[in-house]
Amino acid sequence: MRKLIVLATAALTAVLLPATASATPGSGVTGTILTQKTVGHTDYTLREITIQPGGYTGWHFHDGTLYAYVKAGTLTHNLADCSLDGVFSAGRAFTEKPDQVHIGRNLGSTPLVLEVLYVLPAGSPLSEDAPNPGCGF
Repeated sequence: MRKLIVLATAALTAVLLPATASATPGSGVTGTILTQKTVGHTDYTLREITIQPGGYTGWHFHDGTLYAYVKAGTLTHNLADCSLDGVFSAGRAFTEKPDQVHIGRNLGSTPLVLEVLYVLPAGSPLSEDAPNPGCGF
């Protein structure tokens, strides 16, 4: 019985946890949840994100729409086809579409501060890792 439990646990872990080889973790990123609320089948999360100079989010996507405002610094935003989706400086707002793989980078010399409203299906993670699509940055 013990052997069966160990095998079942190992199989479940392999299915539920993403492969670490494909993950592209961020660097120099911190986030603080300011408020969260679930209404019906939708989670609303307001979060402040800071990306240090030279930092980046890692390749990822979201299960819903994000609405972001740049409080300080400049965000360089690229899509999985390596195209530049936008350069957003302080005072600018932008949205991120559901399931669109992207990376956010701070190429500036000062911290980048974002206020982000996540509008996600209830129970979804704030973001999901995606493999590096092969872009040279």
